[in-house]
Amino acid sequence: MAISADRATKRIELMKCHSCLPGLHQLYYDPNIENKNLAQKWLMQAQVSPQAWQFCWALLSPDKVPEIQYFGASALHTKISRYWSDIPSDQYETLKTQLFSQIACFSSGSKMVLTRLCVALASLALNTMPEVWPGAVPEMVRVFQEEGGGVDGRARCLALLELLTVLPEEFQTSRMPQYRKGQVRGALGREWGSVCPLLQQLLRQGDSPGAVKSRVLRCLSSWVLLDVPLSESEGLVEDCFTALPDPELFDTAVEAIVNAISQPDSQRYVNTLLKLVPQVLSLQEQLREAVQNGDMETSHGICRIAVALGENHSRALLEQVEHWQGFLALVNMIMFCTGIPGHYPVNETTSSLTLTFWYTLQDDIMSFDCERQAVYLQVYRPVYFQLVDVLLHKAQFPSDQEYASWSSDEKEQFRIYRVDISDTLMYVYEMLGAELLSNLYEKLGRILTNTEQASSWQHTEALLYGFQSIAETIDVNYSDVIPGLIGLLLRININNVQLADTVMFTIGALAEWLADHPVMLSSVLPLVLQALGNPDLSISSVSTLKKICRECKYDLPPYASNIVAVSRVREVLSKQIHKTSQCMWLMQALGFLLSALHVEEILRNLHSLITPYIQQLEKLADETPNPSNKLAIIHILGLLSNLFTTLDISKQEDESGESTAPPVKTAPLPPGPNPVVVVLQQVFALIQTVLSKWLNDSQVVEAVCAIFEKSVKTLLHDFAPMVSQLSEMLGQMYSTIPQASALDLTRQMVHIFARETDHFPPIKALFDLVTSVTLSIFQQGPRDHPDIVDSFMQLQAQALKRKPDLFLSESLDVKAVFHCGLLSLKFPEAPTVKSTCLFFTELLPRCSDVPPVARVVQENGKLLLQAVLEAIGGGSSRSLMEQFAEVLFSLNKHCFPLLTVWLKEALQAQGFPSTRVTTEQKDTFTQQILRERVNKRRMKDIVKEFTLVCRGLHGTEYAAEYCL
Repeated sequence: MAISADRATKRIELMKCHSCLPGLHQLYYDPNIENKNLAQKWLMQAQVSPQAWQFCWALLSPDKVPEIQYFGASALHTKISRYWSDIPSDQYETLKTQLFSQIACFSSGSKMVLTRLCVALASLALNTMPEVWPGAVPEMVRVFQEEGGGVDGRARCLALLELLTVLPEEFQTSRMPQYRKGQVRGALGREWGSVCPLLQQLLRQGDSPGAVKSRVLRCLSSWVLLDVPLSESEGLVEDCFTALPDPELFDTAVEAIVNAISQPDSQRYVNTLLKLVPQVLSLQEQLREAVQNGDMETSHGICRIAVALGENHSRALLEQVEHWQGFLALVNMIMFCTGIPGHYPVNETTSSLTLTFWYTLQDDIMSFDCERQAVYLQVYRPVYFQLVDVLLHKAQFPSDQEYASWSSDEKEQFRIYRVDISDTLMYVYEMLGAELLSNLYEKLGRILTNTEQASSWQHTEALLYGFQSIAETIDVNYSDVIPGLIGLLLRININNVQLADTVMFTIGALAEWLADHPVMLSSVLPLVLQALGNPDLSISSVSTLKKICRECKYDLPPYASNIVAVSRVREVLSKQIHKTSQCMWLMQALGFLLSALHVEEILRNLHSLITPYIQQLEKLADETPNPSNKLAIIHILGLLSNLFTTLDISKQEDESGESTAPPVKTAPLPPGPNPVVVVLQQVFALIQTVLSKWLNDSQVVEAVCAIFEKSVKTLLHDFAPMVSQLSEMLGQMYSTIPQASALDLTRQMVHIFARETDHFPPIKALFDLVTSVTLSIFQQGPRDHPDIVDSFMQLQAQALKRKPDLFLSESLDVKAVFHCGLLSLKFPEAPTVKSTCLFFTELLPRCSDVPPVARVVQENGKLLLQAVLEAIGGGSSRSLMEQFAEVLFSLNKHCFPLLTVWLKEALQAQGFPSTRVTTEQKDTFTQQILRERVNKRRMKDIVKEFTLVCRGLHGTEYAAEYCL
């Protein structure tokens, strides 16, 4: 490598430089995106090439435009940071001198080029400290303080500050090994003694330009991230507070203060923290002025400082009992920030910063012993009650007119903000307990019963939202205010969509309470059923009905006919009122509801509920396929799938002991087929008719398979009466047009019924058939069907796991299946490769009890090993190495004598599995593999390390990250 620039080298540099110029021109100026992409790819390769050392200096020539100079500086950084081992040690000093020289040249030039050169020198410093360049920072300071080179002092000062700023930043982003990182961090920490006085001097000089002070603050921000002791940066942090009134320095000063006091180690310096509290409190006047003037940037920055001090050090400050008033004042300052006037995110964006602080403070208070906790609660419980009032005020919707003017993005941000408030309220309940619910109930009662002064719907909605937030996650079954709350709900004049939504969600949050107090169902169900007819309340009404049907199903039979009647009104389930997803939820709700009825009642309700859809499906089945009727067919099939997902009468007996329903509801189930099976048998011919016309459409086939798959998962062995005819239909479907969804359903059937003697024949016939058809796909070329290959491998793995006897079939070509697996291992799709590795890890243990498998592995196992080694050598993504390690582990555990021979033969080949590995490295790998027959985790580590060697990445920054 040549870094120096004699005449011969200059010629080479110019030649390489000229070869880069067209690519750079394309990257920056060509409007064609494809040309840009090609240029970027070529230039990235050029950056890492050995020739980069020659052309990068030429590209920095003063006669080049900044974009070209920037590429040259970036190439230098890339070579130094990623390919440091390529640089001979005798060239370190020359390279350092050249970088100093270039930085001096660009100190008055392009800022972006200067920064890249500083980053390159920073990378060099990190690679050489502390051994080779122990006094890096003092030398940097000395070099840039020396006059000369025609560079004015201000430019030299800014260049030095830029270099000192990027040095810690480059350390934070470098990927050096952990042990090395510790050494360099220690060396940098010792350099702070040279940096701190310089920064203090520049910041305190009255004649320092604003640009210099701003760069000083940036530099401080960068260095404190190295865990510089807060006591050592205390003076500089105080200086940052004096910079806050200057608008030009405000943002960088805030960043520096926040970074300094947010470091984990800073909590050790309690005396310094106590000095900072009054300084933060002194910002309250500036904060109030900013809020009054609508200066969101200033209020946001001051809030960040207050929250950083409170959130990171609440426990340390709480423990300073003699200073409790100061900390309480800080807490109240943060409370002001939480309740800052205006609606988030339109009028303010500050309040959201404070929410995590309230979690932290509560955790710290509750972590003290009981005696101290009681003292703190006496002070802070009133604060948290005030917080609840503030949060509910902030959660209020704006006026209808104002809300209508918000953009969809602003409305979504407000929704997320309210969710954050909800989470905070739920957490606060842990401290305030039942008194919080009583407090909310009293306030809601006052505004709903006050006839003299009308309250806004926003106020009512916010209080209900508070109840909902708590009831959704906290057990309120023992609260004595919930019955009164139900009564108040009935008094609300619901004249607004947002209010109606919250009423619905509040009822849904109380579903478990209603299950314990079923007498109240008659009060709330009419509200929910009425809301079902309002398109604007689709999500809230349907999700609430679903929760009630799930939690209270054994108390709902008296209301069942009414619920079904309202739900089956044609426009409710036909997507005219509800979107597809809500229609599906509604069907799930009805499934829960029907599960608690007698079988005769279930069948009667099912008939009235689904007959209209069956009739519509019959009509659609007779029509010529087109996009419109396709969507209608998929919708109807989806409704049936979701209904059968939750309609499970087998749980009646399981849950009867916990139900408050009369005994008649949980009487022993009568003999006979399950109601779902009855319905499926009735519509089976219709589904076959639909399939006959839509077999080419994967979405329709998937929707059909989903009906049976969900039914099988729910009914399990109750699905038995349909096994034979479904197996036959699946075989016909797959034989005609193979689809992955059919294989997935077959896998589910194998999982549940393959071990049952009565159902083994149809399952075996189906398994043999789909295997035979899939093998023919492999013969024709499976590359266009990765989904089928993936599902096929999963099916084979399931068969080996649940019923290995399937591989004893004379009609099953085990060798062909094995070779399909070998092909699948080379697919680029990661899920397919994972499924194939799972297949092999299930197959190999069967060598001992399934003779056909033993024969195939004995004859072809070496091919499997070669495929695995090829993948490890670089043929597959590194993210898949754990899966290949599991295959190796299984080979080692179940085929050890054969593996010993195969490994030796396979790795004898020159350049296999990679040209980068030596014979010694392959021998070591072989020994490690053969030794590891117990510890799978160790096997994965061995494979990970070997794949890095094979790819030439061992010992690089990527390896350090990959092996974490």
